[in-house]
Amino acid sequence: MPIPDDVTGHEIDQDVRQELLSLPKTLAEDVARNLVMVARLIDEDPEQAYAYSRIALRLASRVAAVREAAGFAAYAVQKYAEALAEFRAARRMTGSVELWPVMADCERGLGRPEKAMAMAGEPEVQKLDKAGQVEMRLVAAGARRDMGQLDAAIVTLQSPELASNAVHPWTPRLRYAYADALLEAGREDEAREWFGKALEADKDGATDASDRLAELDGVEFVDALDEDDEDVDTQAPVAAEAVEAAEEDGDDAEEDGDDADEDGASRA
Repeated sequence: MPIPDDVTGHEIDQDVRQELLSLPKTLAEDVARNLVMVARLIDEDPEQAYAYSRIALRLASRVAAVREAAGFAAYAVQKYAEALAEFRAARRMTGSVELWPVMADCERGLGRPEKAMAMAGEPEVQKLDKAGQVEMRLVAAGARRDMGQLDAAIVTLQSPELASNAVHPWTPRLRYAYADALLEAGREDEAREWFGKALEADKDGATDASDRLAELDGVEFVDALDEDDEDVDTQAPVAAEAVEAAEEDGDDAEEDGDDADEDGASRA
């Protein structure tokens, strides 16, 4: 697959570049450039990102960073079995527990929420950093909801991190998940409050909390382009009528002309 000329491979993290030093120089550069494309496209065009990840994987399947990137690319296109296999491979290579939450979420994607819940209780969770533990809590709450245990999902999300006024990268998603669970439980007033708190913390627009609040308040957004289209549609019949009227006038004029010619011929 083509890679833009401005992609050199040096854009990747230093740790990943360090891993690639085990490869021949030219091969390392090719792998690095494909990994850059994965990172660039995984949000806006996950299918393309997945395609680049497969190339990197074919070139360097024994590099943990490549297996991890392939896992995230597969996860982005909902190929959960494939993603889980890649994450497991990366974990075997590094011994890190960092991927534990996303591995559990793959189990959810495969329709095995019970397995995800079991992983939430494993010792690996205690080895995660704060962000990883919050992520694991989100996955566990999602698994509870998958199993129809809505009240348990709400309780799972109730934590010191949720109650804290401090804002971290994971704060908007945690508050949003809590609000969404409350709404599903029919606790609309509380849900509105927590969607508001999620919006306050969401400076990067990671959630659609503003839209959810608008829905709760009965606000409807109308696309200006749609309005223009409606104007065109309403004007179209009028224009058509005008054309028809003009054509009828023309026909009448022709008929009058023909009558005049006939009269002239009879007088002659």
